[in-house]
Amino acid sequence: MLMQSTIRIGLRLKAARERSGMTQQQLADAMGLRHRQTVAAIETGDRRLRAEELILSMTVLRVDLDYLTDPFRLVGEGQFSFRTSVGVEEDALDRFEQRAGGWIAMYRELSLEQGHPPRWLGYKLNLSDHSSFEDAQAAGEAAVDLWELGARPAEKLRSAMEDQLHILVLYVDTPPGISGAASRVPGLNCALVNRRESEGRRNFGLVHELFHLLTWDALPPERAVPASDPPRGKRWRAERLAENFAAALLMPESTMKRAWAANTGHGDVHERLNEIAGEMGVSSQACKWRLRNLGLLSRAEVRAINDGLLAANGGSACGIGEVPSFSGNFIGVVARALDTGRLSVKRAARLLGVSVTRLAQILRAYGYETYFEA
Repeated sequence: MLMQSTIRIGLRLKAARERSGMTQQQLADAMGLRHRQTVAAIETGDRRLRAEELILSMTVLRVDLDYLTDPFRLVGEGQFSFRTSVGVEEDALDRFEQRAGGWIAMYRELSLEQGHPPRWLGYKLNLSDHSSFEDAQAAGEAAVDLWELGARPAEKLRSAMEDQLHILVLYVDTPPGISGAASRVPGLNCALVNRRESEGRRNFGLVHELFHLLTWDALPPERAVPASDPPRGKRWRAERLAENFAAALLMPESTMKRAWAANTGHGDVHERLNEIAGEMGVSSQACKWRLRNLGLLSRAEVRAINDGLLAANGGSACGIGEVPSFSGNFIGVVARALDTGRLSVKRAARLLGVSVTRLAQILRAYGYETYFEA
């Protein structure tokens, strides 16, 4: 744990130094250190920051003790990519990143204390900005087989991400204009999804964040990706690759062909689309375009579809109680920390950004008894 603390302080010292615009030599001079290399060694965790140096660095860099030492916050080590509406301001992203960073840092720290070491993401998609949309679809189909997601992948995707890929999946209340996010920190990858959206949008969003986590190095995502961005540049292409990957993963070709053939002659096209979309856990719009891509609907048939008759399972909001906040793995870690006294009830509520009453409701939603009054 001492080594973890040394590395953490080093990373945060570097972040504070860079934020202040100081070079390593300038910080060394301000702290009375002889060599720039001493600062470099502290920042990489190869040298401990002595107590008196820690206090002096707080004064020089104008940060408080928690900034440098609190394990339940992310400083200088997290990468985020948000799905947003057009026009979301940077301040809104900063505030949500701080909140989400606290959840992620808390989970990582408590998991480590509870005997669960960091798990690095070993699987990556073999895609780049030179890949075709067909390549992305093939990768989605291959993922269904690799992770044994079955005929209705949406039903098993979350557990596959958590159990096989060791990705933390969190369903949360996002601010207006933010649909979700992917996050990478050392030893932990996380997908955040707006729990208030419909099932179709949640599932699509989850695969979208998964795509970014699996292609982060080859296709580095922007910090904010507006969902309605016009076609242009590498960013647009990466998002279209993500959409094609998601469509193929959530709606495998073999399943869609069987479902479309089985529904032939049963109701009009709108009823058939709505029925299949409901079974697959996707929006009827996404189902329509997947069938068109597979050649099961012609251009003329697509043009004849009245989108107003398609079910709103991809667009309307779900009831707040339908998807519990966070996830079973996440709340399990919090519950164990409460049981052992590592966290007090008030601190746990504060870290999660909820009231004590709401904390009790969340714990009960995942099957944990609450011993405190709420």
